[in-house]
Amino acid sequence: MNVNITQENVHLLIPSKIALMTDMLAEELNIDIIDAIKRIYASRLYHELEIESTKLWHLGPVALFQTMQSE
Repeated sequence: MNVNITQENVHLLIPSKIALMTDMLAEELNIDIIDAIKRIYASRLYHELEIESTKLWHLGPVALFQTMQSE
C-alpha cells in the first residue's frame, strides 16, 4: 500500500507520536499527563510537526522528544 502524505492527511500521523512523547515528558519532568500535553501542544516542534513540508512526521516519538528538548 502506497499512501502519499499531504497537508490534508498529515494530522492522522500526529496523535500516536504525541501520546508517546507525552509519557516521556511526564516522566522526564515528573509532571502529570495534562501538563505534558499542554507543553507539547505549546511547543514550536508541535507547530512544525503539523506542517507536512517540514517532514518531521518521518521522525519517531523518541527523536521528536529529543528535538523538543533541545528547543
